[in-house]
Amino acid sequence: MLIWDVLRRKHVVLTPEEWVRQHVVHYLINHRGYPKGLLSLEQGHRYNQRQKRTDLVALDATGLPLLLVECKRPTVPITAAVAMQAATYNQTIGAPLLLLTNGLHHFCWRVNFEQRTNERLAEVPHYTGPAENDKISD
Repeated sequence: MLIWDVLRRKHVVLTPEEWVRQHVVHYLINHRGYPKGLLSLEQGHRYNQRQKRTDLVALDATGLPLLLVECKRPTVPITAAVAMQAATYNQTIGAPLLLLTNGLHHFCWRVNFEQRTNERLAEVPHYTGPAENDKISD
């Protein structure tokens, strides 16, 4: 079965993980105000000399990473190991927001790299646009 991907502008195979990714994309665009043009699917990055791919990265108005999203299929629980995988990827990405989801359970954190702290958020912050100093609001 195929599904239309609004970001890649083509039909893609509807795997369980793709089902989660597409729901997150539509949620960010339609309910949290993230501009479609600032969402990047499966962006490549290097970690420990290995080529990795992120599931989804939302960029701020200047093109810097704002939100890193790690998607798992609905049957995969969001565990400490999944959180560690996403946090490890984010060491090279540097996004101040991190979202883990399996489509059924969602966990979002605000990451402060300078203070080396994470704050669990009740929901994904709204995108507020380039005129704001913080770029995100609760």
